Amino acid sequence: MRTLPTTLAWVAEGTELCRKAVADLDNDSYGAPSLLPGWTRKHVVAHVAANARALRNLMHWARTGEPTPMYSSPEQRLADIESGARLPVAWLTAWFEESAQLLGYAMAELTEEQWRGEVLTAQGRIVPASEVPWMRTREVMVHAVDLGTGIRFADLPEEFCAELRHDIVGKRGSDNVPTVQGGDADITAYLAGRPYTGVTTGDGSPAEPLTPWL
Repeated sequence: MRTLPTTLAWVAEGTELCRKAVADLDNDSYGAPSLLPGWTRKHVVAHVAANARALRNLMHWARTGEPTPMYSSPEQRLADIESGARLPVAWLTAWFEESAQLLGYAMAELTEEQWRGEVLTAQGRIVPASEVPWMRTREVMVHAVDLGTGIRFADLPEEFCAELRHDIVGKRGSDNVPTVQGGDADITAYLAGRPYTGVTTGDGSPAEPLTPWL
């Protein structure tokens, strides 16, 4: 069972993975396709940066009690990603760094009581604020892989991958997720709708790919 200290540590670890993934990329490499269909690496970084800003809104909500949605609208969320993907590399990297740092500060401000306060996610779920670090962990860990610079699910913490598998199955619904066999990292990638190898169904047939999740 994941705990708040564990997820906060995973947030920091995943943020560092994203940082390392793009640290040595030139402008052309930054603008190259990511592992997510239709998105460049710049789109992924812009999404991660916008997500940090959105989750900081939920931290403000938990700290002050003032309802502060993650995004003003789904359309605005997508527009922010597209505009971020058009930024010069240095500006986009700076946005990623600043947004991650500000979210970290916001998380550090919450008291034990405020972590128990309820907030509303962009999907309409009412959750305690203590769920926000897990939401951020998923973003930085999975998208560090999506950047396509060599980071794999096998490079992520085993405990995180186990939690992620449980989370995805619950959200996809058991009817949409067949029972599969394979290595833990590849099963995690399969469930997340990312590239995988050696994942089979119960009769040994290759598992049919799932759509990207997250």
